[in-house]
Amino acid sequence: MMDESGEQNPYLLGVYAPVQDEITAENLQVIGEIPRDLNGVYLRNGPNARFPMKGRYHWFDGDGMVHAMHFENGRARYRNRYVRTKAFEAETAEQKSLWTGVMESPKGNPFGNTRGLGLKDSANTDVIFHRGQVLATWYLCGAPYSVDPLSLETLGVQTFLDTLTGDFMAHPKVDERTGELFWFDYGPRKPYLRYGVVGASGKVEHCVELDLPGARLPHDMGITENYAILMDLPLYQDLDAAREGRYKLTFNRDLPSRFGVIPRRGTQIRWFEAKPCYIYHVVNSWEEGEEIVMDVCRVSRPAPAGSGSPLSRMISYLKLDARMYRYRFNLVTGATQEAYVDEDHNTEFPSIDARRAGYLSRYAYNVSVKDAATNLFDGLVRYDNVTGAKETHYFGEHRYGSEAPFAPRDGATAEDDGYLVSFVTDEREGTSEVQILDASRISEGPVARVLLPVRVPLGFHATWVRADQLR
Repeated sequence: MMDESGEQNPYLLGVYAPVQDEITAENLQVIGEIPRDLNGVYLRNGPNARFPMKGRYHWFDGDGMVHAMHFENGRARYRNRYVRTKAFEAETAEQKSLWTGVMESPKGNPFGNTRGLGLKDSANTDVIFHRGQVLATWYLCGAPYSVDPLSLETLGVQTFLDTLTGDFMAHPKVDERTGELFWFDYGPRKPYLRYGVVGASGKVEHCVELDLPGARLPHDMGITENYAILMDLPLYQDLDAAREGRYKLTFNRDLPSRFGVIPRRGTQIRWFEAKPCYIYHVVNSWEEGEEIVMDVCRVSRPAPAGSGSPLSRMISYLKLDARMYRYRFNLVTGATQEAYVDEDHNTEFPSIDARRAGYLSRYAYNVSVKDAATNLFDGLVRYDNVTGAKETHYFGEHRYGSEAPFAPRDGATAEDDGYLVSFVTDEREGTSEVQILDASRISEGPVARVLLPVRVPLGFHATWVRADQLR
């Protein structure tokens, strides 16, 4: 598949090339033995273009497709399904692409999100489990689509019992202890940022508009036991380019990064300043005495000075270059402390034990980002928050994986008493498998490999749903 620019777009080739068939596969070949105490489902979302784009294709433009591996009593079943968004259904009816992507003017697109962004909401970014369903989300704020975690049937837009108005960001946070879900939405016009809480009732029980100096592009957030942490980062859309129908990002190094701390159900936000940067993903955050601690994957150069064709500039913008980083926000003095946790290793797409979200966690499981022209995840990295130790597992030459959420053993309580699960695709062979690693000893390699009958393209975020949650 080639986009209309006529150039060979690497994000449509090789390990990124879309797959068109939706299948269910059982009786899969296993190398090793699937642990019988690994029970649940691993789901990963990502872009998978159905039709050639109108104009130039950007990796983020592809239609959302969820790939899932269900483990039960030592057996495994694979399934993949498109997320049936409103845009997906509209293009299905016409059997062609109806939208341009982020590299083209949105003028003439059939519809966009509720905040006036005229791009296609493809629900291709994350998958989050909450109240028995998985939510498929979109990176620029769209409608959260409910997906059944086993059948992968799209159940429709999740409105939270008709209480959600506006849009929904890519990475909401779930506190499993309280049953609450925390989210924000943002857009190109006021209010630039809204923050909300879905309660254990399944309804939006709190929503507040927050003042920003202009339109921003926040991507993630943090929660603690008593607070939420939102971001105002100095990366935003160039307004002059936007008026001309072009999408261009500006990174303003003269502005600080700002982190807003707000009580979970509060209305007043307190801002802490730090060095300019961009942050795609928060690892976790928690409270320590009078401080809030937040670990992130921090990008110091989010807008490289690209040259050449629009395609080459897009590729340079997409390249992840992030480091593990820690902030401390002192709620008494208002001071910010910041420092690297790991200044050397480019790691991203972090996962933790989901039961610890918002509370002190010991381990983080990140993907290692290869030094290459495009984004390739060549291994996994385990960070120990107590000892400072770092342990790695690499998938092998020309083999690239996916975000690997922690999957606890049945009944486990410790943060490393379980497994990491990842789709791994071989660039040379065009084949894929699922690797299962012991989370406490990832350097020893997989305890089992489940070979798949189809290739799984590289994609975005993943989640693990435990068997007890499925019940």
